[in-house]
Amino acid sequence: MKLVVGLGNPGETYARTRHNVGFLVADGVADTCRASFSTRKFGAEIAEASVGQERVWIVKPQTYMNQSGEAVGAALRFLKLGLEDLLVVHDDLELDPFRLQVKVGGGHGGHNGLKSVNAHVGGPDYVRLRFGIGRPPPRMDPADYVLGRFAKGEEGALSDGVARAVVAARTICEQGAVKAMNEVNRR
Repeated sequence: MKLVVGLGNPGETYARTRHNVGFLVADGVADTCRASFSTRKFGAEIAEASVGQERVWIVKPQTYMNQSGEAVGAALRFLKLGLEDLLVVHDDLELDPFRLQVKVGGGHGGHNGLKSVNAHVGGPDYVRLRFGIGRPPPRMDPADYVLGRFAKGEEGALSDGVARAVVAARTICEQGAVKAMNEVNRR
């Protein structure tokens, strides 16, 4: 069993913002599995699905970003899973827009969602699918940038990036992080 977590903020105010790409990818994974977020548990929306032969819980924490780890930690403990069974999908300021990168472990890079997850799961040694959103323009507060929406001209690139991230997440679940790194990170 795997736990696939998309990080984001709940509510229409934050829908389709840069900080919510994790939710978009989680929705995409659920769609490809014909699963719906019909369960609410641990302060999260949960879809149960199969990815190939692997049972998967797809989780969208409904706390705000800086408390995401509460739901993730609770789900991990409830399912009796280890960090090797956890995949977290999140936005990343350090990657060019729409670039993907798979990594295992590492720092939080100032990302409040990752800080919270690390604190509630006992460490950083889980798989991350980083979704690039690029850096904010000069003099723009990074918080305003991540909570801003993508430009209309970026919709096609966003859809393509989410589709590629869904494939990467499924590859991680079915074939492992190393296989996904070899496919995703070489681009």
